[in-house]
Amino acid sequence: MVFVNTYDSLTDLEVFRKVLKNDSKAFEILYDRYSELLYTLIKKIVIKEKIAEEILVDVFELIWKRKSEFDPGINNVYSWLVTISRNKAVDYLRRTRIPNPVTTPYDNEYEDIFIIPRLSPKIDSVDISTAFQIKGNVEKTLSKLTDAQKYVIHLAYYEGYTQSAIADKLKIPLSTVKGKVKIALNNLKENLIKEKE
Repeated sequence: MVFVNTYDSLTDLEVFRKVLKNDSKAFEILYDRYSELLYTLIKKIVIKEKIAEEILVDVFELIWKRKSEFDPGINNVYSWLVTISRNKAVDYLRRTRIPNPVTTPYDNEYEDIFIIPRLSPKIDSVDISTAFQIKGNVEKTLSKLTDAQKYVIHLAYYEGYTQSAIADKLKIPLSTVKGKVKIALNNLKENLIKEKE
């Protein structure tokens, strides 16, 4: 007799709906599907393996604890999990950055504001298999940005710098940083649309 895991055929949203009902098996499936991807993202941000492993554990504890914050109507489990992971990793960098570490206490209010994402229903729904399918297009599109645009995006997304902090770091006006970020994101969007066509 062959054992068939009925959870494996479920979509991310179907799995997460079970997680919302405190189904620990569904949570295991979610972990199996996402842990490698989230670990890779976290490690890209914090670099150190041990720290990345610790943050990944924190991320899944947070997902379980704050699962009711996820809005199933948006149907974007992938974006919610990736954003939490990115936010936790960036928070680690901000708290350990020398000079000027963030000293704001980490409590539920802080978590609500800086860690738990509030996704717009206007963004496209993506699941993990779709994300892997479009990965090449995203990398190709990123390669079309100028070096300055790539660096500003890297500082903002992977290192967690605010636009003001980027301006200070690069010793350029804030308006220049805002312009570079806006142009970079518009170029990224336009090139992604071209890749789809």
